Amino acid sequence: MDAHTHGRAYQAAAAVPDPEIPVVTIADLGILRDVEVEGDKAIARLTPTYSGCPAVLAIELAVETALLEAGFQPKIERVLEPAWTTDWITPAGREKLKAYGIAPPLKASNSVRALFGATAVECPRCGSVESERVSEFGSTACKALYRCMSCREPFDYFKCI
Repeated sequence: MDAHTHGRAYQAAAAVPDPEIPVVTIADLGILRDVEVEGDKAIARLTPTYSGCPAVLAIELAVETALLEAGFQPKIERVLEPAWTTDWITPAGREKLKAYGIAPPLKASNSVRALFGATAVECPRCGSVESERVSEFGSTACKALYRCMSCREPFDYFKCI
């Protein structure tokens, strides 16, 4: 397999946007683990953010479609080990989340403080760390709802997993 063919397959899969947060791609979130090309077949390996994520099938179908449109016979493999972690979100993905109004996770997923919300969450709008958690759950199960005490705006915080 040549590097160009592999790159074309990888880029097709990597460009798929997350259905819940369309400003980030599955590559930005670290969901896309790998793409392997064997002849005209492209095997995309994906790790769901968590086992009950309602977007898993939508993501897999979108990757399948993207690979098909790029000229490959797609195959999707769901990779469950190691489990996905917010540590896999790329720096570009974190910046895109922030620009979209979602505070990206702050600490490594193995931090007890991060897991139990004992960190100061920066408002993605004004940058203040004077914020409070309103609800453990925001617009989706993987986000918590916060309110900035400086600008008074509510915002989602992408929880550390």
